[in-house]
Amino acid sequence: MDRLIEIATFVKVVEAGGFSAASRKLGMSPSTVTTHIQDLEQQLSARLLNRTTRKISLTEVGRAYYERCLQILADVDEATDVVQALQSTPRGTLRVNVSVAIPQLMAPVIAEFTSLYRDVRLNVIMSDRMVDLVEEGIDVAIRLLPIPDSSLIIRRIGSFHVRVWGSPAYFQVHGSPREPGDLTEHNCLRYSFSPWGDEWLFEREGNEETIRISGNIESNSMDTLKMAALHGQGLIQAPDFTVADEAKKGQLIPVLSEFTASERAINAIYPHRLHLSAKVRAFLDIATKYCRGASEPGAPPEA
Repeated sequence: MDRLIEIATFVKVVEAGGFSAASRKLGMSPSTVTTHIQDLEQQLSARLLNRTTRKISLTEVGRAYYERCLQILADVDEATDVVQALQSTPRGTLRVNVSVAIPQLMAPVIAEFTSLYRDVRLNVIMSDRMVDLVEEGIDVAIRLLPIPDSSLIIRRIGSFHVRVWGSPAYFQVHGSPREPGDLTEHNCLRYSFSPWGDEWLFEREGNEETIRISGNIESNSMDTLKMAALHGQGLIQAPDFTVADEAKKGQLIPVLSEFTASERAINAIYPHRLHLSAKVRAFLDIATKYCRGASEPGAPPEA
């Protein structure tokens, strides 16, 4: 940084035709300007300026150095302009990591974002593992599950409810659980990445209740579990929005809704709090608009 200041001072001295004139333009004292030039010449082991009491002139080395310094300062200005443009107007590539469980939420977000910001190339990586945002170059991740890494910035952009769902065919054969403890008698399909392992969470009279479940299918894909539930193979615990279409058609029916746990957070996760780029800010604004309504639609009547 000091070298850049010295270079800028040197260029200004040449352009102004003297130390005093340069000091006035730079808002520095003449002695400070003189010190910058002397330090620069000492570092380079070369004399850049011929000085007399009335004027200065460039040495041969100084002229070659001056021309190169003009290009360096122009490159710095151009780099600054690029950064400022990226910070003020969404453009470039935005890398977003999204849980495979929430394409229904992200579809309208992606559609609106890409229609509004055509200078942004959106790269969406779907995965249920929590990626290393910095190492893998991810700008922002959208997650439903708790995030253990406290070094990341976590912003709540919405909320949702989780219920137990099953198909009419399953309930016809196995009956419907009336309270959480009844689940021990049912085939419960387990999501591998759940931080609660083989326990499902409920609330009873304001107190949290966990029920240890078991079943013959476990998967790291919520879609796989949902398809199994649709075919009457067991019960799943899933966010309302992930089964909204099936619920409207009566293909999946909720049970134990009176024991539904408190709202869970939809989180946006990113590495840095300060100086968020315009593309990340714009994406988060749109995502917040859609995710805030994730828990609003009511569930259909129970089995």
